[in-house]
Amino acid sequence: MSDDFIGRGFPFPMRINERGSLDLVGGIEELERSMTVIISTAPGERPFRPRFGCQIWELMFEPINTNTMGLMEMYVEEALRTWEPRVDVDEISVEPGEQDGAVMISVSYTVRATNDSRNLVYPFYTIPPEDES
Repeated sequence: MSDDFIGRGFPFPMRINERGSLDLVGGIEELERSMTVIISTAPGERPFRPRFGCQIWELMFEPINTNTMGLMEMYVEEALRTWEPRVDVDEISVEPGEQDGAVMISVSYTVRATNDSRNLVYPFYTIPPEDES
């Protein structure tokens, strides 16, 4: 794998290695952590990069239906295409999870440097409406 193209970066959360210095990650682990950070960040959350992130967080209080899942697909694809230039997004699919309020977001992508096809699954949890009994 071409680690020169992919690079190395800090893991999230940061960790200390056995030598007592900050640990770095590279390769596929770096790419997947980067994509996870992009999806996990709401726009406006980072003061010096207010547009960074994924608009999926606007859907936290929405019901899990076809419309909401379609918006999730669109927002995740838009965010990854904007903020992660080292991959080509092939397909995004969103399926309801087994728990109430959970959805599983599957990202099929290709690493540009190696033409390696991979898949990342990101769990997203909405706040289900309260029962009015």
